[in-house]
Amino acid sequence: MYKIIFTESYVKRAKKFAKKHPDLLNQYKKTLQLLELNPIHPSLRLHKLEGKFSEYYRISINMTYRITIDFIITEKEIIPINIGKHDEVY
Repeated sequence: MYKIIFTESYVKRAKKFAKKHPDLLNQYKKTLQLLELNPIHPSLRLHKLEGKFSEYYRISINMTYRITIDFIITEKEIIPINIGKHDEVY
């Protein structure tokens, strides 16, 4: 099992996201729960980013909204970086 480490900057972004998209809160929570249990679960659509974000990964909340994450496998830790629409998080 992995542990999600929430930074202060991510919490601010997540609160803003939740306020703007209250209809996605349940789906967002389920995404985080699944991420902790199995970050490579197919429904998360995890993939490594390219270019200047190449040290990060991306998961999907749904087909429109994404979370970019810093994925530290050796420590079994996942650090969310950003949340939003595809164009907002890259």
